Amino acid sequence: MKQSWLDKFMSRKGLYVGFWFMAILMVTILIYLTAYMHKEVPPIPKVVKSADGTVLYTHDDIVQGKAFFQEFDLMDWGTFLGMGAYLGPDLTAEQLHNRVEFLYNYYAKQKFGKACKELTPEEKAQIKEIVKKDVRSTKLAKDQVVYSKASAEAYKANVEYWVNVLVNGDKERGYPGGFMSKEQAKKIAAFIDWGQLVASTLRPNTNRTWSNNWPHEPLIDQNILWSNHATSLWEFLLLWTLTIIVIYLFYEYLLNRKEELEPTLQVTTLYKSQKKLLKYVPIVALLFVLQLFMGGYITHLTTDPAHDFIIPQSLLPYNAARPIHTQLAILWVAIGWLVGGLLVAPWVAGKDHKMPWLVDVLWWALLIVGVGALIGIWMGTTGKLPDSWFWLGNEGRELINLGRLWDILLVGGLVFWFLLVYTLIRKAAKNNALVSTIIWAAFAIATLYVAGMMPLTHIQPNFTIDDYFRWWVIHLWVELTFELFAAGVLAYMTVSLGLISYKTAERVMFFELFLVMMSGTLGVGHHYWFQGLDEYWIAIGGIFSSLEPLPLVLMMVEAMKNQREKVHSGENFPFKVTFMWLAGSAFLNWIGAGFLGMLINTPTIDYYGHGTYIIMPHGHVALLGAFGYISLAFIYMTARTNSLANGLKWKESLSKWGFWFLTLGVLIYAIPYAVVGFHQAAVAFNKGYYFARLHETIAQLNGWLWFRLIPDSMMIIGGLIIFIDLVIKIYFSKKAQAAA
Repeated sequence: MKQSWLDKFMSRKGLYVGFWFMAILMVTILIYLTAYMHKEVPPIPKVVKSADGTVLYTHDDIVQGKAFFQEFDLMDWGTFLGMGAYLGPDLTAEQLHNRVEFLYNYYAKQKFGKACKELTPEEKAQIKEIVKKDVRSTKLAKDQVVYSKASAEAYKANVEYWVNVLVNGDKERGYPGGFMSKEQAKKIAAFIDWGQLVASTLRPNTNRTWSNNWPHEPLIDQNILWSNHATSLWEFLLLWTLTIIVIYLFYEYLLNRKEELEPTLQVTTLYKSQKKLLKYVPIVALLFVLQLFMGGYITHLTTDPAHDFIIPQSLLPYNAARPIHTQLAILWVAIGWLVGGLLVAPWVAGKDHKMPWLVDVLWWALLIVGVGALIGIWMGTTGKLPDSWFWLGNEGRELINLGRLWDILLVGGLVFWFLLVYTLIRKAAKNNALVSTIIWAAFAIATLYVAGMMPLTHIQPNFTIDDYFRWWVIHLWVELTFELFAAGVLAYMTVSLGLISYKTAERVMFFELFLVMMSGTLGVGHHYWFQGLDEYWIAIGGIFSSLEPLPLVLMMVEAMKNQREKVHSGENFPFKVTFMWLAGSAFLNWIGAGFLGMLINTPTIDYYGHGTYIIMPHGHVALLGAFGYISLAFIYMTARTNSLANGLKWKESLSKWGFWFLTLGVLIYAIPYAVVGFHQAAVAFNKGYYFARLHETIAQLNGWLWFRLIPDSMMIIGGLIIFIDLVIKIYFSKKAQAAA
């Protein structure tokens, strides 16, 4: 019978070719758009002055202000053009709102001789048109920006406001102050005002601002465009259709229950390099526990920012604690993945490294980088590294916080790990597409990180360009290279555990890789239409990254069925705990990246929910489930193989308690932040984005934020159980025979 084109495409060969075709196509488009991007970014003017010729600030003031903004990591307190943390204000939206309110009062007194609040509705309507004309007549250009006399006075008032906030602190919004000088604060105010110009001035030859009309500001009738609503509608319709198609293709072409399963991995001994991995296991768990405690600290400050919690905020402010929290996450997840690669490589190769002591070298390198980077973040953020913050401290770019020296050393460590694994397996007879995907995806993770290190020796002056490449790391890590790694791991592990046939796993993996390249690459665009890039990114960025986890979830459903059959038939299955974490990873990936990702990615929701708590459920569930659980699966597998090789007693009760405390905790955690986030989005829709970010708005639902004590406690308890469980399994397990 002649094969149809669909039969050919859904074959192993067709999916492999399709993956590479899609990868080359999408990367080519991304590179083209990157080259074009430099022509569309908002310029940094040489000078900003008043209509009477008075210079307000210059190009150098903006760039120096950006440097101070990064040094003190204000992006991990509030947001800039919606990018950053959610405790403080959006600096640009607040600058715009303050400017507009100042103009209302200025023109009300000039025209009617009274304050704005005393105007009649008819008088206020007249003032509104005057203010709109003032704001829209200001043009952002490379040579100069000319403010009206009124807007120049508004800027001066804003400078006084920010100097007071940044120098003396804003305790009601969790910023203790006391870290910077007035001159530094003035430079930051100039940088903030440039962001306000991006948000309020019209892109040449259009009726929208450089930020595509974000944020919503009713006082000047700035709101989302109908084209964005239309894009959202089409994306929802297409997403449902494509979801049905993916499910159909999985069961019709990818899954074949008649294919023979591989035997479950048998472990009787460990290679020398694998034994050296045992000391990594409790460290990964300890870093995870520290991250959870730091997360509890910053969420408590989120709920009650005006008061200290255990540690004085003058010693550990929110904008220092948050980057430590996020970098701890990156460290323990990454180290767990490195452990997995080093564990698997000797089995694939059928031999050990010639120099297994290199595993110890990597251990010490990671320890030095981790400790040095975390200390540097705290010292840089609190102003203790005024001359070397860029190299040793905190770069102040949300989620990419490491000082440049630690960046370089981290990439070096990841490349060193890759060489350790690659040189061992490159000629292995058992090497296959699943293992190759794991190894090369990890290498891509390391090399992609370099995109966030440009320029190498100094900061990028233009925030839009800087943020463009920052999202190359964050988004293309999480929704591209991380997903490629996760696909390879889940495919390899389910085959090794005898739960899915090799051929089925390979087909599912290549189909997953095809979807990841199709949606994850250009899907980065949904982050881009706020910070100065053009409107087409809105539609491009809505590509359905929420489809990516679906094939893996369906594969794990089949694996769970097979695992249950093995147990019911009486067959010994020693890797129940490892599989529990793998299954949890797939399902939380679908909930976090798929369901919650779909919720926030469409332009309509993203416009009003950008920079609100509605983002937090997606980020926490997806990152912990999709990638953290894989790390935990690897370290539990390391512990299990050690017990099998040495005949040690193995109990699973603590492991299961840890899993369920953690899993239920992160799912419950999503509830209060989703409720508060929807409330903020509603306020942004009804009153304007400025009001959505006020602490008074969030405090209206303070009961929901205090409710998060329950999931916070559950996750911390889960992390502690996991740490204790792994320490017992590695260091205190008795011989099984002796126990009997």
